[in-house]
Amino acid sequence: IAKMNIQVLPEHKLSSVAPLKQFNMEKKEVELILVKEQNGVHPGSADDVVRETWGKKLDFLLSVIGFAVDLANVWRFPYLCYKNGGGAFLIPYVLFLVIAGMPLFYMELALGQFNREGAATVWKICPVFKGVGYTVIIIALYVGFYYNVIIAWSLYYLFASLTSELPWLGCKHSWNSPNCTEPQHINGTILGNRTSYSKFKNTPAGEFYERGVLHIHESRGIDDLGLPRWELAICLIVVVFILYFSLWKGVKSSGKVVYVTATMPYIVLLVLLIRGITLPGAMNGIRAYLHIDLKKLNNPQVWIDAATQIFYSLGAGFGVLIAFASYNKFENNCYRDAILTSTINCVTSFISGFAIFSVLGYMANQHQVNIKDVATEGAGLVFIIYPEAISTLPGATFFAIVFFIMLLTLGIDSAMGGMEAVITGLSDDFKILKRNRKLFTFIVAFGTFLMALLCITNGGIYVLTLLDKYAAGTSILFGVLIEAIGVSWFYGESNSNFVVIASIVTSGELRYDDYVFPDWSNIVGWFIALSSMLCVPIYAIYKFLTLPGTFKERTAYCITPEHEYHMVMEGNVRQYKVRQCKRYNYNYSLPICI
Repeated sequence: IAKMNIQVLPEHKLSSVAPLKQFNMEKKEVELILVKEQNGVHPGSADDVVRETWGKKLDFLLSVIGFAVDLANVWRFPYLCYKNGGGAFLIPYVLFLVIAGMPLFYMELALGQFNREGAATVWKICPVFKGVGYTVIIIALYVGFYYNVIIAWSLYYLFASLTSELPWLGCKHSWNSPNCTEPQHINGTILGNRTSYSKFKNTPAGEFYERGVLHIHESRGIDDLGLPRWELAICLIVVVFILYFSLWKGVKSSGKVVYVTATMPYIVLLVLLIRGITLPGAMNGIRAYLHIDLKKLNNPQVWIDAATQIFYSLGAGFGVLIAFASYNKFENNCYRDAILTSTINCVTSFISGFAIFSVLGYMANQHQVNIKDVATEGAGLVFIIYPEAISTLPGATFFAIVFFIMLLTLGIDSAMGGMEAVITGLSDDFKILKRNRKLFTFIVAFGTFLMALLCITNGGIYVLTLLDKYAAGTSILFGVLIEAIGVSWFYGESNSNFVVIASIVTSGELRYDDYVFPDWSNIVGWFIALSSMLCVPIYAIYKFLTLPGTFKERTAYCITPEHEYHMVMEGNVRQYKVRQCKRYNYNYSLPICI
């Protein structure tokens, strides 16, 4: 403050010189300037002035919440919690949230907000790691190829629900097989000793999903795809158009869409929860969901499931949080935002379990089976078991419509986040794309549509399963690890290595129900995973070889923020020195190293 020639007077004299509020504002502005300089952000730069910002703070919060709260909160967490010890699973889940999830969540928000750049160009803080920016952009693009298809399924189900009698109620439809069995006629003899109800696919709901929607019975496997289904293609076009017109004007347009897509799931979830807990058998389902089995904690797989669920659920590593935060004002308190939004995400997962397991308890009561026989996860839960339960309720059409609206909105804002990560990441790196954002947004949206056509063929579910396992499996954990290592040059050490190793070690053969994928498909899958991960070493080598100087000087350039290159020329490389870090600035939540 002294350098800025601002005189600090005793507080009792301030009223005679200037209002206290005005003085505090001036002091705050000066602190902001000093903090920006500490973090390599130069106030008054062209980008700092021109870059658009969120219309309101709520736009940003809802966008982050909408992205993080997705289908996995409904179809994966409740089953994981039930399978891994019920209430006991919350111990490793909350632990990993605190020691890994929240720090990484905050790290990405801080990276984007402080540098006001997308996932690639944000790495001007440590240029050798720019490849990880391309890694997360490619991963986000890959996920868009198949995630949009799941949204299209939800839209198809929504259209199919607009009738007085739901199409997955009964075996009298053209897609039903001779083996289709009405739920009330299913017993232990039909199921067999080793088949649970959730795995029995010859129910009306099971056959509607696999034969009426996917037409999987017309494919022999991943090497027999067939042509895209025109009904799903239309739904996919609608989804892509929604995404395009939500994103084409940047955060000014997407920030308004999330007022619907991010809040609607909570309204529907509340409706389904109230209806669910009034059903016979609901309490049995909830008790099964919350039962505490501490012995499960002796199983390492439980801890691996908790860690991976935290990473995937919060959405770190996709470049989305960096992109969203880059449109914040510099002085925004992203530390508070990280705690708030990550907590809301995890609480939503927990509460959704009550809505899910109350209905599963009802299903178990209806068929006189154990909860474990109807409990499942993934598409089988939201497109077979839950719709079947809904179809038996009074007002089934209403509950089906609101349920699939929930799935649709859960998917839309998450897909918007992924596409925004690609658009922001590349347009910040290539200014011609930024100048032509509407055209570039259309190209990205249309490109994802073309690739998604593979997932709506007769054998499309096999392509989707392959992408789901390899496109954002080990590669996303690898990306998060490299991000943490890169940032640790400035802010600390990385604790992500365990999860990456566990992901590789526990990776088994690829299956879809009883279908085992051929060996060549696993090779293709690892090629997809490596196509994103290899961006890290390839760019690092490229960067090192294209820089001037000796080996030591090139290394210094690689790990030094670009705005400090003049210090490398002077032989003053602070990355080679021991530093003391102030973790927190109380006004702006800015981690600063001195």
